[in-house]
Amino acid sequence: MVRLGARGQETLNGDLKLLKASLTRLDSELRNGSPRDPAIFFVCDTPHQRERLEEIFADEGLSRPNLRVEAIRLHKGFVFPEAGLVLFTDSQFYGRTKRLRLPKKAHRGLTPKQLRYLREGDYVVHVDFGIGIFRGLKKITVRGHERECLHLEYKDGDTVYVRVERMDRVHKYSSKDGAAPVLSKLGSPNWQRLKRRTKKRIQDIAKELIELYARRQAEGGITFEQDSLWQQELEASFPFEDTPDQIKATLDVKRDMESPKPMDRLVCGDVGFGKTEIAVRAAFKAVMSQKQVAMLVPTTILAYQHYNTFRQRLEKFPVRVEMLSRFRTTGEQRRILAQLAAGQIDIVIGTHRLLSKDVHFKDLGLLIIDEEQRFGVRHKEHLKRLRATVDVLTLTATPIPRTLQFALMGARDMTNINTPPKNRLPIVTEILTFNKAYIREVILRELERGGQVFFVHNRVRSIERVARMLADLVPEADVAVAHGQMHEKELERVMIDFMERRFQILVSTMIIESGLDMPNVNTIIINRADRLGLAQLYQLRGRVGRSHQRAYAYLLIPPVESLTEDALKRLRAIEEFSEIGSGSLLALRDLEIRGAGNLLGAEQTGFIDSLGFELYTKIVEEAVRELKTEASAEPVPPEIDTRVEVDFEAALPQTYIESGSERVDLYRRLTLAQDVGELDALREEIEDRFGRLPRAVVNLLDSLALRMLGKKLGLRTVRIEKQEMVAIFSPDALAPQGEPFKKWLGSIVEKANQPFEFTQGEGLGVRLRFESQDGDQLSVARAFLSSLADA
Repeated sequence: MVRLGARGQETLNGDLKLLKASLTRLDSELRNGSPRDPAIFFVCDTPHQRERLEEIFADEGLSRPNLRVEAIRLHKGFVFPEAGLVLFTDSQFYGRTKRLRLPKKAHRGLTPKQLRYLREGDYVVHVDFGIGIFRGLKKITVRGHERECLHLEYKDGDTVYVRVERMDRVHKYSSKDGAAPVLSKLGSPNWQRLKRRTKKRIQDIAKELIELYARRQAEGGITFEQDSLWQQELEASFPFEDTPDQIKATLDVKRDMESPKPMDRLVCGDVGFGKTEIAVRAAFKAVMSQKQVAMLVPTTILAYQHYNTFRQRLEKFPVRVEMLSRFRTTGEQRRILAQLAAGQIDIVIGTHRLLSKDVHFKDLGLLIIDEEQRFGVRHKEHLKRLRATVDVLTLTATPIPRTLQFALMGARDMTNINTPPKNRLPIVTEILTFNKAYIREVILRELERGGQVFFVHNRVRSIERVARMLADLVPEADVAVAHGQMHEKELERVMIDFMERRFQILVSTMIIESGLDMPNVNTIIINRADRLGLAQLYQLRGRVGRSHQRAYAYLLIPPVESLTEDALKRLRAIEEFSEIGSGSLLALRDLEIRGAGNLLGAEQTGFIDSLGFELYTKIVEEAVRELKTEASAEPVPPEIDTRVEVDFEAALPQTYIESGSERVDLYRRLTLAQDVGELDALREEIEDRFGRLPRAVVNLLDSLALRMLGKKLGLRTVRIEKQEMVAIFSPDALAPQGEPFKKWLGSIVEKANQPFEFTQGEGLGVRLRFESQDGDQLSVARAFLSSLADA
């Protein structure tokens, strides 16, 4: 046996003085008469963490020539005197345990791309014609050339053919419960009337949001100080690696807080995705600028949980955190209120009790609101008044759709946290017929690893009987009951006792608190799962699997032969998609629709069902854009939809891409591309997957690029024939006539990559004559319009 004389590294609990003393001691011990300095390495998981540590060491005067910080993943540090080598790990320095890292698994289940696929027989919504049925791709002859079109069928068998390059006007229909919609009648005014009514109502709601936002922007807010050394220390001591979304959310919030404009940011992300940590960092930043922070939560249980989290994260810093809720006695509440008014409390976390008239702050700078949609109208009015004076950060676990997020950018700043934390394992989901022996087995398996169990029984009438059955079945465990008909205080006490692990099994109805984070509960048993909807099952299953532990969901059902076909489909779907993220795809649409209702009001759900979700969000975009145009001093240029007419085959030929559904998906992605860069990236992907591009595909890409460039230039039509291209400006684009427009016309003459002439026949336009007729005319026209667009 060879003894190397190496020893383990001490834990420093984030104490920089201790680190300084340790480095000095090791320097002298390891040098031991040698002229050479020992090599000291400090290792951490990521380059981002390395940069933070280097900053901290530089600010604290710990930097030295023989100390290097490297991004290398190691479990433990060591001291190796004979080799003159010392290695610290960031986890030992901060006194936190290293998390288990697991190999990445191949993704199973549906991808978003597969969910987007249009299949024959699917319901679709055309912006202009309404709800129809997609009957597949069909080739029709237009001006002597075969064109691939989407075949849509409407009421009474009426047909519409949509050119593939106009596919962005067609959306797959989706509604809250997935019910079949009523087909639209071509030529009927009802569809346009419904769109107008929806837009009007959205504008009324959005107007209020935008007016509040504009008022806040005009009034100006607090400019918080830039990150202090303590801020960096706090963030570096976070025991998990930030996800990319978490990093972005943190930066967004800090940028808002450091800006003179008041912050009103909404951060959306599922429980356990790191929203609370963002709130902790924002609160600490406010305290570092000598401001007080109030965090408003909808329930006493959530207040209790956040209070514990904040205290734990900030225990090393001189920050005073308090909780104001019914769990405090009258005397304690009086004391907290007096200290708040005197400025002796930095952060207070509480329920709507914080909105009472007797609550006064010495210098409130930041308000954090958790799940705002769960507060009543009266509370929201109070919040509106508060909002006008302080920075506001709102957290929600209900996903707000990306499309709505972009649409409402002018009314509210939003950040989505969609990335689950690393090493979050998929939830193992099984469907079982009710079997007492197996229920006992799965509960004992969870108890043996120190965990707890949710047993969901959604019938208050028989819940006590089920709890007694479980107590008899598993006498080793303590069982408690929670349901919505209990007295509120009693319910809160039961939930807190369960969070503090005073009993192992909670028998509950659907009221399991959606915001609670209980990483120790990793088995959920759902009785009569066949009676619940897909989104309900998905949300219930999401109550477990909040840590690196493997979580299990058991769906109990009566004998299979007694189930309806629909119930079986739902259960199979949730069992099949247990990967992180893929399960959410199934129920996300339902949750997003709920999110849209929370953001814009519950009545909007009816409009979503009538129009389909995608078109609804498009109307929201239009409504908000029109409102911004009205409110803006500078006119917002109108949205121009350029029509491109080409005398060439432009398609994805079946001989090149055989699968019809693959072609439909690619057509959709191409028509939804936002700019020429995105189009070029798709071009590379298609070539990489299917081989060299045939001329018809190049023509399709060029015609889509011409449409984008046409929109940018304000062109109504771009017509390309064998000998020439004629592009006509839209009257809307020409509206701001006068000196600036003449100047612009002069600049396009200079910038044009080849000679052209102006035309006046169908309105002001440009004509480009092609020197060669070798089939490359679309590419030539694209390069020409691109040179004008740069003018």
